[in-house]
Amino acid sequence: MGDDALYTATASVLPAWIDYNGHMNMGYYLVAFDQIATDGFYDYLGIGVEHKQQMGKSTFSLAANIDFIAELMEGDPLRFTTQLVDYDHKRLHFYHCLYHAEEGYLAATNENLGMYIDMQTRRSTSFSDEQMQRFQAELERGQALGTPEGVGRTLGIRR
Repeated sequence: MGDDALYTATASVLPAWIDYNGHMNMGYYLVAFDQIATDGFYDYLGIGVEHKQQMGKSTFSLAANIDFIAELMEGDPLRFTTQLVDYDHKRLHFYHCLYHAEEGYLAATNENLGMYIDMQTRRSTSFSDEQMQRFQAELERGQALGTPEGVGRTLGIRR
């Protein structure tokens, strides 16, 4: 089983995302990961915007790491994959990979930790049993690929 078994989203590098160096600006990698990969993944899991509107519950980001691996230029086609790495009764730990969709190279990765929130109280709340079953199925699907190499990496200067 390849990464094509993972949740996948596509997009293209927008002109507004290009900086004075002529490549995709680092801030827009987070925008793309958030608005394309994370929002799409949450919709796929049934906890996205429609769920928020119907149930009054959403998922907030607690932490995110981005590794910039290769340049992307204006108009480049993008392919995101997302793997659920872990979860508990109120948190999701997942990992996005961003590829150049035509050339196939890995351009960036984004590791995330999200927490389920009751929007009335603005406090964490527990996922339902049905949601937990859905997450377990997604976790098992990703486990067949192994843990992504960059999960849990430490930022620092190598000596």
